[in-house]
Amino acid sequence: VRYSYEDHFIAQIGFGVFYTNQRNTKSLANYYSIRGGVQTAGNLLYGLSNLFGQEKIDGSYEIFHIPYSQYVKCNFDFSYNQIFNNKVRLVWHTALGVGFPYGNATILPFEERFFSGGANSLRGWSVRSLGPGSYKNTSGYIDYMNQSGDIKLDLNVEARFKLFWKLEGAAFIDAGNIWTIKEYAEQPNGQFQWNEFYKQIGCSYGIGLRLNFDFFIIRVDMGLK
Repeated sequence: VRYSYEDHFIAQIGFGVFYTNQRNTKSLANYYSIRGGVQTAGNLLYGLSNLFGQEKIDGSYEIFHIPYSQYVKCNFDFSYNQIFNNKVRLVWHTALGVGFPYGNATILPFEERFFSGGANSLRGWSVRSLGPGSYKNTSGYIDYMNQSGDIKLDLNVEARFKLFWKLEGAAFIDAGNIWTIKEYAEQPNGQFQWNEFYKQIGCSYGIGLRLNFDFFIIRVDMGLK
């Protein structure tokens, strides 16, 4: 938690793109959506610090007496809606995120790190209760900093079916985890390894209800590990 209150400076630039082949919200044709983005921070400041021979403080360059972050972060999101009729559909979803600190930073800033679990991830797991990797939290409380990482994978399939009026039901299976790119002493077994990561995938399943008003949705889900 201490890291989330420490001062750090982020000068960030990013680019994002979204595309869908859905042409009509009332159409019963299958459709997909793709969302992606890349953002980077600190490169211009790092170049200026080197150019003017700025002195490092505790191993980092500073601006306004505040260390600045330097990293690159990428996100990719794909969903496919398989529509059987006007009452039943199957939604497949994949999300991948990767962040890498370098230059003036040895770790991503707290608010830019990935976490797993919760309403928009693995719904059978509490927020920040899974990962990174096979890291085990033995503290007895949510470890906000150590249960975050540089890589995130979310896989999801959800069946949605209309009940009555605006009410819809859902049944889902989620899978995924987070990992660190580097080996951090505070997060043993958290680093991504090609021969290990698939063994560290967490899963959950459950059911839910949705109030679908087209322009917004109210949803309630119940998931189990």
